[in-house]
Amino acid sequence: MQKSKYSLYLIVISVIASLGGLLFGFDIAVISGVLPLVQQQFSLSPAQEGWFVSSALVGCIVGVAFSGESGDRFGRKKMLVVSAVLFFLSAAGCTFFYEISSIIISRMVGGVGIGVASIMVPLYISEIAPAAIRGRLVTGYQLAITIGILLAYLANAGLMNYANSPGGEASGGLFHWLYVEQVWRGMFSMFVIPSLLFLVGLILVPESPRWLVLKGDTRRAIDILGKISSSIPAAHAEVETIQKSSENRQAAYRELWAPGMRKALALGLLLPLLSQLSGINAIIYYGPTILQHAGIPVSESLSSQILFGAGIVLFTFIAIWKVDHLGRRKLYLLGSAGATISLFLTGLCFYTGNTSGIWLFLCVLLFLASFAFSIGPLKFVIAAEIFPNKIRGRAMALSIMVMWISDTIVGQITPIALRNWGTAATFWMFATFCLIGFIVVAKLLPETKGRSLEQIEDFWKVAH
Repeated sequence: MQKSKYSLYLIVISVIASLGGLLFGFDIAVISGVLPLVQQQFSLSPAQEGWFVSSALVGCIVGVAFSGESGDRFGRKKMLVVSAVLFFLSAAGCTFFYEISSIIISRMVGGVGIGVASIMVPLYISEIAPAAIRGRLVTGYQLAITIGILLAYLANAGLMNYANSPGGEASGGLFHWLYVEQVWRGMFSMFVIPSLLFLVGLILVPESPRWLVLKGDTRRAIDILGKISSSIPAAHAEVETIQKSSENRQAAYRELWAPGMRKALALGLLLPLLSQLSGINAIIYYGPTILQHAGIPVSESLSSQILFGAGIVLFTFIAIWKVDHLGRRKLYLLGSAGATISLFLTGLCFYTGNTSGIWLFLCVLLFLASFAFSIGPLKFVIAAEIFPNKIRGRAMALSIMVMWISDTIVGQITPIALRNWGTAATFWMFATFCLIGFIVVAKLLPETKGRSLEQIEDFWKVAH
């Protein structure tokens, strides 16, 4: 297979699918700029503040709950279309609904879209990608998430600066209401156009060839794989391999409890759990709030988050560069060790009151870097690789469900922990979970780089 022959088609459909990740990232990060303004306008208590953030995460859990089985039943592409529609409806509702209860419902709708995309995008990309570059392509989904986060930070800071400028004060009508008077609505509105682009782009995306084989449509699967590999004989051979791996296999959850799959299941549940308990989304959601605790004004904290967002994007490129060379295991161990150390030092900065200099900024940036090149993308890469073909959608649903449940808990308890325990203790708690993640990977995770999905499935059968 010559990479130059299949790369253009493969990259185009991967980029379009990854727009779901960009929307995912934008939606979870835009709340960091919105939250202080909504809290002030509606006088939210810490518990209400936590619910405003975590309501979208509840939607994520709902999205995950139905999309895994629906993806196995109706196909990956149809579920991607569902997520695009939900993203659009959420953006419009958060922008224009007046009551806080309606805005929260809109956030839950967007959360459902995120839940669907968080399973279907990495699952889809892993099923179309050749083994040699699968890690890079699935990591590209995480890159799209980080770009979405950066775009949200840029939009938040830019709109805040505009609202406080003389030009903003001179505007009028609906524009003034959206982008000056209640600028947080303008932040949500930036989400509308990308969601429409995602929906339109999905017209060009084919169905997953592995899903088509499982449904008996080998002709279409061969056609799609032939376009990816530029070789019809290679496509025929791959289809035969997929069929062979799925013979006499029941698409049931009990398959995950087979002796050879228990370790895979443990990894599929623990890695997303510990990823979210690392505190990454606490920093994304509550970054300005945390920096305000350090005495930094809202406008400056939003600008600082742009640098954080740029750092996340930059270091995700390291994952793309090295994930198929160093492998998943080494990269994960390196990143979880870096995250543990940086979070401990961040807590130490708050404990000693050293928050006005550059050290706090560097410690947070080191954590974001460690997460971006390791923990963040690899939980998706590994979850998309380790489960059997016939039940991959439903198994990933379990994995991502754990991720969103833990994320919901973190979103709900972070403002309470910051107030009751203090910022230092909160960061040390996150550091402890990163250390646990290091131990889990060291004990359980085999190297999967360069193996086809069917080879990985066969490995678990003989590993026990």
